[in-house]
Amino acid sequence: MLEAVGSGLYGLVAGFTNLHWSNPIMIVVGLFLLYLGIKKDFEPLLLVPIGFGCILVNIPLAGLMEEGGFLKIIYDAGVITELFPLLIFVGIGAMTDFGPLLENPKIFLLGAAGQFGIFLTLALALVLGFTKLEAVSIGIIGACDGPTAIYVTSKYAPHLLGAVSVAAYSYMSLVPVFQPPIMKLLTSKKERMINMGAVRKSASKTTKIVFPLIVTVIGGLIAPKGLPLLGTIMLGNLMKECGAVSRLTKASENEIANIVTLLLGISIGATMDGKVFLTPQTLIILALGFLAICLDTACGVLFGKLMNVLTGGKINPLIGAAGISAYPMSARVVQKEGQKYNPKNYLLMHAMGANTGGQVGSVMAAAVMLSILKGMGII
Repeated sequence: MLEAVGSGLYGLVAGFTNLHWSNPIMIVVGLFLLYLGIKKDFEPLLLVPIGFGCILVNIPLAGLMEEGGFLKIIYDAGVITELFPLLIFVGIGAMTDFGPLLENPKIFLLGAAGQFGIFLTLALALVLGFTKLEAVSIGIIGACDGPTAIYVTSKYAPHLLGAVSVAAYSYMSLVPVFQPPIMKLLTSKKERMINMGAVRKSASKTTKIVFPLIVTVIGGLIAPKGLPLLGTIMLGNLMKECGAVSRLTKASENEIANIVTLLLGISIGATMDGKVFLTPQTLIILALGFLAICLDTACGVLFGKLMNVLTGGKINPLIGAAGISAYPMSARVVQKEGQKYNPKNYLLMHAMGANTGGQVGSVMAAAVMLSILKGMGII
């Protein structure tokens, strides 16, 4: 009788007695992510489910990430198969307007320049001892593109998924905090005051329909391994611009995107078990990810300065900061910073052009890296 009572009492406190020292720390991390999403409004659609998933997986004996656990089922069905990030890309494509980019195609170069930090960080990760596949996953954090980072990491370095995805989305939400100091440091007051005028809206509907098709074919031929990423975002954009499938477009940018975002977020949180997450490697990944995004911002601004010289002072270098893929946050940051120095300066649509270029650029950067690894026989 006493043994039965003792067993029952142990069952009541088993969760407490099986707590690993890392679990309470990660529960606090989960609460902090919830705070950022709810109180600070930093990427709440992802940080809230990620934070809650982090809390769930750090409660001992629940078995949520063991075979048959509901988080494990979701993770295997959508993350391991890369289905969730690809579905999100269809929604992103349906919400993206490439009009500003088509009005001024040379702005696309800023989206390319905004990816240089990825390759610099990749090289540094290799020097620090990460494998080639791990280095690619870490470097892609610099794109400030969560779905791309998740797709690459879940496919080629799944053991880093928690650290990489948390870094990608956390830093993406902090773009308004760390970009302005870099922009101010690398530009003069005179450059920040440059007024680029209004963006013309002359791109025809035919042009907007043909654009995603051309990008898909040419991009796919250049870097076939990245075609799933490039193809899904361009499919969403084609549906938006053709106007023939409005129901599919609305579903892609609303119901499908919302459901997948919820499932993806809670799955990512489920990879943050303290016993495997709290390692020196995680801290290094977070540091490298931050460095990658800072370098991408700096490279974009510096290339903007070069374009300003080549165009005789017609390009405001600030828009180069929008060459990363934090869409549309970095474009809004550029608009806000520009108006600090010239209230009549409306850089938003120009920055949106660079921002959409960065959206495509981040996908192409990942595609190029994967295709090179394929050519080397590594994947």
